[in-house]
Amino acid sequence: MPLRRLLTAFSSRQARVGVVGLGYVGLPLVRAMHAAGHAVVGFDIDSAKIDLLKAGQGYLRHLGDDLFTHLAASHRFTPTSDPRELATCDAIALCVPTPLGPHREPDLSYVINSTRMVAGILRPGMLVCLESTSYPGTTRDLCLPILAEAAGTFSGNVGRDFFLVFSPEREDPGRKDIQTHQIPRLVGGITTECTQAGVAFYASAVERVIPVESAEVAEAAKLLENTYRAVNIALVNELKTILTPMGIDIWSVIKAASTKPFGFHPFHPGPGLGGHCIPIDPYYLAWKAREIGRPTRFIELAGEINHAMPNYVLSRLAEALNADGKPLRGAKILILGIAYKPDIDDVRETPAAPIIDLLADAGAEVSYHDPHVPTFPSMRRHAITLASRPLDRAALLDHDAVVIVTNHSGIDYELVGRHAGLVIDTRDAMANVTAPAARVIKA
Repeated sequence: MPLRRLLTAFSSRQARVGVVGLGYVGLPLVRAMHAAGHAVVGFDIDSAKIDLLKAGQGYLRHLGDDLFTHLAASHRFTPTSDPRELATCDAIALCVPTPLGPHREPDLSYVINSTRMVAGILRPGMLVCLESTSYPGTTRDLCLPILAEAAGTFSGNVGRDFFLVFSPEREDPGRKDIQTHQIPRLVGGITTECTQAGVAFYASAVERVIPVESAEVAEAAKLLENTYRAVNIALVNELKTILTPMGIDIWSVIKAASTKPFGFHPFHPGPGLGGHCIPIDPYYLAWKAREIGRPTRFIELAGEINHAMPNYVLSRLAEALNADGKPLRGAKILILGIAYKPDIDDVRETPAAPIIDLLADAGAEVSYHDPHVPTFPSMRRHAITLASRPLDRAALLDHDAVVIVTNHSGIDYELVGRHAGLVIDTRDAMANVTAPAARVIKA
């Protein structure tokens, strides 16, 4: 039986595993499956990534150079842009982007295209795992019909002749204390047999795997995780705008509230949301809710608050410059940190992009420093052609204000405190600077 053969291949760590999409989700999965002993085929439509992998050269710094040199030297790893290389795989995991369209509607083109690609090489006994975050029903209503039509060529039935599950990625780029194989895995299948196959697949490389009742439960759980974060970040962002005029420091308030050992989990304000999950995933849930005629007031309000934060930062900067008798137009502004979170080079959905665009629209002259991002990459909604400039005394003296967007640990905040005239701090990064000469405004 196909299921029995799959379970044996997974438990013996002798399976051939395909990973589609070699980015922030796919590559950590490649690492975990390869470390477990499986042969791994890594597929990506970006041939530049494939060339780098073959050469043992890294393109995601937070994963470390050793991973890339190790994979390049391994006979069990095959990087490719040829989908035919996936045809002999026992399991294929789809780790492709699920961005938003121009009206914040789900863009599932990557999921559809990758599923169609797998359908073209689908064979009896294959397990397909969708890891890309989407609304409940995507796996069953979108992926299954595509695969089932292809399976008809060998009279295949889902749960008997091929298997389909949803297992949401839970990566946290840059985190050092936990890796993919240590993050608990949810697995929800189209059928019970599908779930059984998916659990066996992930259990061969991940320490803890939790089966759930259906693919829809797993899809909804991922959306809940990130909506929970988005709503709570919006709460502290709104409190920041309320408490600041009262002369109350929101970071001190959060620190005080965190002393309670139960019933409170700290979230921290910032200049806006970044990354591929929190700014995007709640809108997938909101879109699906509208489809069934239900409002999503918390989600939409949280989105409004979080998306307004770049404008709030701009207003705090303008007020501070006005106090110095300087207009925003013509001011020289240095942005510190453009990655969406500290100590990584990931700029997906970074709030630095809208802040820079707003500053440029206001007539300011903008430059940036980020030790992890040498040049501002192209983005869907922003065309920023800037390169990181060195952070030194001359640079600080040359600017009218410094705006801390991302609190990288490698930035010398003591230097900033000594030589900047005005610092707009959106991350409380200057909290431990001893007696800064700069005027520090929290935003």
